[in-house]
Amino acid sequence: MDSGTHLVIGFGLAGLAYIDPVVAADPTVSTAVLIGTVIGSQAPDADTLLRLKSNAAYIKNHRGLSHSLPALVLWTIFITLALALSFPGLPIGHVAMWVFIAVAFHVFTDLFNTYGTQAYRPFSEKWVHWNIIHIFDPFIFLSHIVAIFMWSVHLVEPNIIFPILYTCIAVYYIWRSWYHHYLESHLYQQDPHYRNGDRYYLIPTFHLHVWQIVKKHADGSFALGGYKNKQITWVDEASCASHPAVEASKQHKDIAAFLYFTSFACAELRQHDWGYEVRWADVRYRHRRQYPFVAVLLMDHEMQPLDSYVGWLSDSRLEKKLRVNT
Repeated sequence: MDSGTHLVIGFGLAGLAYIDPVVAADPTVSTAVLIGTVIGSQAPDADTLLRLKSNAAYIKNHRGLSHSLPALVLWTIFITLALALSFPGLPIGHVAMWVFIAVAFHVFTDLFNTYGTQAYRPFSEKWVHWNIIHIFDPFIFLSHIVAIFMWSVHLVEPNIIFPILYTCIAVYYIWRSWYHHYLESHLYQQDPHYRNGDRYYLIPTFHLHVWQIVKKHADGSFALGGYKNKQITWVDEASCASHPAVEASKQHKDIAAFLYFTSFACAELRQHDWGYEVRWADVRYRHRRQYPFVAVLLMDHEMQPLDSYVGWLSDSRLEKKLRVNT
């Protein structure tokens, strides 16, 4: 989820903690839990600091080790120890439980997005992305805002409003998971262009009943479209380039980082007077007829690297980069 949603979830879990009699009975404990759940709901995204090193390092590692199984325990220990030093005499077991819930809930909700996490590490480095909930879901965000507001103005006690909120959230996740599975598993029946070996991936959007579709053909090419009102609309075909320059680009550390992150990468090759431009794009992120999430490598005719870029990039920005470097 986005940082704003993780933040309101941190406050929401602090409200839910009032079902714990130990938390509800002591303002000092409830304050410590509030701080712990807010920090815990943000802690796994501390790897955002990798942007300071490079975009490639960030893309390869964001939601990696920081969202792994050992990290759930380590974040909980660090945050709980800091709280224990700041608030002597805390019931450590209760505080640690709520901090752990906040950290684990962060990782759990990230599994439902398209970006995904490496939550199975150290057992597997596979990126897990269930493509069920958009990175910003209006229902999840706004329902938390309403509940937090009602708590803050004392309209409803937190031990009443937040159990109701999280029951609704649980039902919402179950419904979305079932609905996503149902739609995705029946797409081939609705697609007149279905070919044997095609695989369909339904990608959530900001709108509840509007989805993007990625269809991967057996030859590795992609078809991109949308699903709305029980109708499939195909909007683009992405044929992936095959060339020695494309193969050579895979050895570059920035391209390797990009390919490590996504299995939906498709290469486009452009030849220039000065050499080759290989542009890898993640086809899941099509926006306004562009694929802005890219890894670009510029090489001379001997396929030696000239420059590279990894991240979100528009065609206009890329053209400026090409003029500067060539």
